[in-house]
Parts: sequence; structure tokens; C-alpha cells
Amino acid sequence: MLLISVGVLCMIAGVVVATLRTLRRGRLSQTRSLDSDETPDTLEPSGRGDRLSLAADLPGIGLALLGAVLIFVGAFQ
Repeated sequence: MLLISVGVLCMIAGVVVATLRTLRRGRLSQTRSLDSDETPDTLEPSGRGDRLSLAADLPGIGLALLGAVLIFVGAFQ
């Protein structure tokens, strides 16, 4: 039961860590000021496109994976 509890805490902490690291990187795109006659040509964000990178979220994903393993091991003890 202890392994399952620690696993759940690791899973929650992993999701929180991944979320906070993503939010700290800032906005997905830079704000643009549109003139009255200017319309955007694309839906793609301009500027920063590296916000959703897998490498930056590896600590959170690893912690969540560790929690999943602990839950799995704790279920079969």
C-alpha cells in the first residue's frame, strides 16, 4: 500500500512539474498588433515555437513514469 501511495504522489508531482515547466516558457506565440486592413495569412504561431518540446518536459515525464512503475509493483505485492 505504501508503494501505491508513493507512486500516486510521484505521478501527481510529475504532471505538476511538466505543467509548470511548460507554463514558465511563456506564450506559445508572440502577440501581433493587427492593423484594421491587415489580416493574418496563417494560423501558425510566429516567433517562439519551442514551447512544447519533449526534451524540456523529460523530468516531469520521468517522474510520472516512475510513479506508474511504483503503482504497478505495489499492485502485485
